[in-house]
Amino acid sequence: MPTTLTLKNIPDEVYERLKLSAAAHRRSMNSEAIVCLETALLANRLAPAERLARARTLRAALPKGKFRAKDIDAMKREGRS
Repeated sequence: MPTTLTLKNIPDEVYERLKLSAAAHRRSMNSEAIVCLETALLANRLAPAERLARARTLRAALPKGKFRAKDIDAMKREGRS
C-alpha cells in the first residue's frame, strides 16, 4: 500500500526545479517528486548481467561497421571541447 510522506524545509532552489520539471513533464509536483525519487533510489535495480545483455542487444541492432569504438571516443572528445 502506498505511504504518504510530508517534506518540510525544502530549499527554494530544489522546490523551483521540481516545479519546473513537473511542468515540463506535465505532471503534478507529487508525481514528479515520486519519479525523481524512483530514478535516484531504484536506478541500480538491474543486475549487471541484465544491463550487459541490454547493451549487447542494442549494439547488435546497430548497422555493422558504422560505429567503431575509436570513432565514438573521438566524437565524445569533440563534444567536450
